[in-house]
Amino acid sequence: MSVSFPALTDAVRKAGETANVLAASVNVMVKRQLFNPLRPDHAVRSGFNMLKFGPFAGVVMHAAQTRPHAGAIVDERGEMTFEQLDEQSNALARGLRDMGIAPGDVVAVLARDHRGMVLSLVATGKLGVRAVLMNTGFAKPQFADVAAREQVKAVLHDSEFLDLMSAIPAEIPRVLTWVDDKDAEEKNTADPAIPTVDSLIAGQSTAKLPAPAKPGGMVILTSGTTGTPKGAPRDRVSPFASAQFVDRVPLPANGTMLMAAPIFHGTGLSQFTIGVALGNRVIFQQRRFDPEQTLANIDAYGADSLVVVPTMLQRILDLDQTVLDKYDVSSIKVIFAAGSAIAPDVVTRTLDHFNDSLYNLYGSTECAVMTVATPEDLRRFPTTAGRAPVGIRIVLLDADRNPITEPNITGTIFVDNGFAFGGYTDGRTKETVHGMMSSGDVGHFDAEGLLYIDGRDDDMIVSGGENVFPLEVENLIAARADVFEAAVIGVDDREFGKRLRAFVVPSPESTRDPQEIKDYVKANLARYKVPREVIFLDELPRNATGKLLRKPLAEIPVQEN
Repeated sequence: MSVSFPALTDAVRKAGETANVLAASVNVMVKRQLFNPLRPDHAVRSGFNMLKFGPFAGVVMHAAQTRPHAGAIVDERGEMTFEQLDEQSNALARGLRDMGIAPGDVVAVLARDHRGMVLSLVATGKLGVRAVLMNTGFAKPQFADVAAREQVKAVLHDSEFLDLMSAIPAEIPRVLTWVDDKDAEEKNTADPAIPTVDSLIAGQSTAKLPAPAKPGGMVILTSGTTGTPKGAPRDRVSPFASAQFVDRVPLPANGTMLMAAPIFHGTGLSQFTIGVALGNRVIFQQRRFDPEQTLANIDAYGADSLVVVPTMLQRILDLDQTVLDKYDVSSIKVIFAAGSAIAPDVVTRTLDHFNDSLYNLYGSTECAVMTVATPEDLRRFPTTAGRAPVGIRIVLLDADRNPITEPNITGTIFVDNGFAFGGYTDGRTKETVHGMMSSGDVGHFDAEGLLYIDGRDDDMIVSGGENVFPLEVENLIAARADVFEAAVIGVDDREFGKRLRAFVVPSPESTRDPQEIKDYVKANLARYKVPREVIFLDELPRNATGKLLRKPLAEIPVQEN
């Protein structure tokens, strides 16, 4: 068998690039204190745990071995150490096994942020069971569709979702991960027919478990803004993936992380995992996001990092100034935000109130990390998505899938990331070109090489032959002092094919004058980008992770002119 010289040369080049990326990743991990070069035994043991049990269980096991008595999480029931998390998850894994859940099975986890959620994910990792992270905002049809598609064998869920369980067959076993007091009183959820995490732990051994034949992995769901969410499996495990997050985001080590984002979503899940790997104590909210409580927790715990989805920042900064001034937030060094675009005025207000601590990650469930905008980037250019961290290459391709090399020309964003997913659980995948995966977004680079997201490829509105991406118009309107947030969609128009319709959430000082909004857009953008209608709403429809839902907006009846 012969190998052509060009093919051999390409293979050597690729191997060299991989080696360079790995070396750079190790340097990043050393710099950010994820890897101690003086204790290679710790790195070997941590790598083994992650490979055998998955990253979530692996980092908890490693923390339990290296700092057993340190605080791991704080929730409404108090604080747990890493040793307690490790031992109780061992017991829970045995309890789940006694229920008939075996390695290779699939379970759904439908829970808010608390110890029951963490224990469930660590225990399933130790058993070699695949965990599907369900969205707490699901309606019954979505929950039933996902459970059936993923072939769920059991559901671990909070008591508040008891009614949702009627959407799936009654013979599927359930375990309660958290029981609200009111549910225990009103619905008798103490019924022994529905075991709880605590009851499964009781009486079980807390000794270490043998490694499963292979990791169970996790399935993270897409946002489902246009239908039933797709499942993106996360089965490939590498400690080097963490370098992509911390390369441009200096998360503190051995500090206190306030987790406002839900950990069923990629943003919260990734940062919880890295936060634990860095030795942080993670503070959970009171299971539902409350903007003032977030400020109070920063003050009370001296949190030095905060993990949010962008709509949470909006809600915090829209609090009355007297409320904002009540709490000391000077301890915050990093605000990690991801999941959707942040309006420019929210970026600026965040930097002003939290002292240049905002790091905005552009990524997706499928492509993982793509770029990060640092506070320095955002101060100068509030709408930028930043630059790619170590090991990632971003390119723009035109409609014919040829590279775009000039600045300020819009193209489809493709990413070369070794930790991107391998395909949805239903067999479909994202478009790939020369090994690079489409993000589904369009954007452009400026002359300095900073990336800007112009919108979703499928959000583009063609009005009178002109292409309009809603994000530009939304950002302009949202920047007004009398507007909290805005959304723009395309609706059918007899003359132009599509016309723009804007939905605006006004601030109390707004005059709610549609013409004033239209005139403002006309004064700042091209004529074809001016909305024909402006509708004022009390709030925009969003899913549980804060992503805008455009479909419900299109279904709002509007009086035709």
